[in-house]
Amino acid sequence: MLGQEMLNEKRWAVVGDVLNPSKFAHIIKNRLINNQYDVFQVNPRSQSPEVYRSLGEIKESIDVIDLCINPRTGLDIVKEADTLGIKKIFIQPGAESEEIIDFCKENNLQYYLGCVLVELSKRGM
Repeated sequence: MLGQEMLNEKRWAVVGDVLNPSKFAHIIKNRLINNQYDVFQVNPRSQSPEVYRSLGEIKESIDVIDLCINPRTGLDIVKEADTLGIKKIFIQPGAESEEIIDFCKENNLQYYLGCVLVELSKRGM
């Protein structure tokens, strides 16, 4: 699946350091929100009440997960996504690993390696 196809989905979970303005997770989250996407913030280490610590805490359905996190933690997130029936994973540069890609392939998860910001820019967003 291409990144542009994933952008057709409107309910995203951005996983990473979403509250830190210097991190890509924060920038991506804001860009998606500014372009009318529903975005859920996820960071397993966060203590903030506005950030979910796991995908399972989110009560609404999620269409796409954007991984902006260390690949070791990212693999756990992808496994949780599969358990929850979330089948589309957008993997940012630096968040990828062979284990994540293999897991996606073995479990029929659709994934795209690339940058959400680049894909949004292609749409003039």
